[in-house]
Amino acid sequence: MVQPPTNEHLQELAERFGLRLDEDAANSFRGLVEGTLGSYRRLDQLVEPELPVRYPRSRSRRPEPEENPLGAWYQQCSIKGASDGPLEGKRIVIKDNVCVAGVPMMNGTSTLEGYVPEFDATIVTRILDAGGEIVGKAVCEHLCFSGGSHTSDSGPVLNPHDHTRSAGGSSSGSAALVAAGEVDMAIGGDQGGSIRIPSSWCGVYGLKATYGLVPYTGVFPIELTLDHTGPIAASVSDVALLLGAIAGEDGFDPRQKDVRVGDYGSLNGDASGLRIGILTEGFGWPGLSEEDVDEAVRRAADAFGDMGAAVSEVSVPLHRDGIHIWNGIAIEGATELMVRGNSMGTNWKGHYSTSLLDAYARGRTTRAADLSETVKLTMLVGEYMRESYHGRYYAKAQNLGRKLAAAYDAALESVDLLVIPTLPMKATPIPPADASREEVVTRALEMIPNTAPFDVTGHPAMTVPCGLSEGLPIGAMLIGKKWDEATVLRAAHAFEQTGTYNTKASAAASR
Repeated sequence: MVQPPTNEHLQELAERFGLRLDEDAANSFRGLVEGTLGSYRRLDQLVEPELPVRYPRSRSRRPEPEENPLGAWYQQCSIKGASDGPLEGKRIVIKDNVCVAGVPMMNGTSTLEGYVPEFDATIVTRILDAGGEIVGKAVCEHLCFSGGSHTSDSGPVLNPHDHTRSAGGSSSGSAALVAAGEVDMAIGGDQGGSIRIPSSWCGVYGLKATYGLVPYTGVFPIELTLDHTGPIAASVSDVALLLGAIAGEDGFDPRQKDVRVGDYGSLNGDASGLRIGILTEGFGWPGLSEEDVDEAVRRAADAFGDMGAAVSEVSVPLHRDGIHIWNGIAIEGATELMVRGNSMGTNWKGHYSTSLLDAYARGRTTRAADLSETVKLTMLVGEYMRESYHGRYYAKAQNLGRKLAAAYDAALESVDLLVIPTLPMKATPIPPADASREEVVTRALEMIPNTAPFDVTGHPAMTVPCGLSEGLPIGAMLIGKKWDEATVLRAAHAFEQTGTYNTKASAAASR
């Protein structure tokens, strides 16, 4: 039941907006406020529509440490979908920022621990409708705000290839479980690279589809204009299969407009006739790029030439500023939606997960000290910029995002795909438990300059494992035209057939 404010509370609220209320004015407004609260009391009596839960499920369980050597499982369960369909026989793990009815959801943060959704996200329902089996929730990073795998409150996720190294984030558990062969497919999320980063460092395939292709309904958001969710798998054909099952409008997600679903299953291993553009600015990042990574990706591009593709060098100078544009959007946008807006915010039409909002708001406000260092940094910078510059830089970054998208579109007029290193470096060491705040934050955010720009522009981008160096996987990223996932998948499949990197053999070797 909504309670009315006191005069003192009204006066405090007024001061936040630059108003001064004397006692008479406070009394007057209190009476007016009381009248409007009748609508809120009526809202308490009305029943809101729910998302469907179509398939029975038994209770989930949190595995014991000895059952979870990579620290990648948050919950294990078995939810079987339709008796047949394109995902029949596939075991799929869901990133723990996605709502699955009856399965606890932590989103990497103790501030949300104990929350159990009562509904299934759209993509969960679609996976089950397609005959897939959901076998659990994968650990993700603290509120998904890290590209390293060391920030989850459940503990670090270990790289299957080297347990001292990061698995990447924020879909850390999803990629690690696929790479270790414990599941066939996984759902990840991507606001700055969080599907592609762990997929690259774990040596599997991960696709961030065109913005809006896969509905985000029922997934914990970070920033409405950056949010993506999508598939991770050990083969291109499985990425295509899962994408086909989850893509398309659902009528609830404001990120979706004029969605164009393609035919993702036509994979024949043929790259002949494709035009591949090596994006110059994606290589040689000062202080970040490792020579063996750049060389492996250039060899992968050359391999397309051996398969009959035309390979050329292209330039998009603004790519080097993509990370700065992303920061301008992500920091203020996440502070407004994920923090001040308690994960839901306002001013958009669609399905609001009110139980998730309520649980997170209570945890966030009472346990702010338990938030991760990356989230704290984001909040502090975001709030400072809002108070000091009133959204000017967020707005400018969004405008520059259109310019960046146009620059990539112009490059994609002369080629079908752009190729760059997914990440400038191989998997980094997991910081020790007593690491400084500076090291924790650096290891969480340093790897994103090539991935983050495509969350701003919304182009489809897929990481393809293209080699090993010092026992650690290297990923090449293929970027395509919007809504042209079919060409991205075709090229990825053709490269996969060269056998340059065998995900199954690598996964077996890591166990």
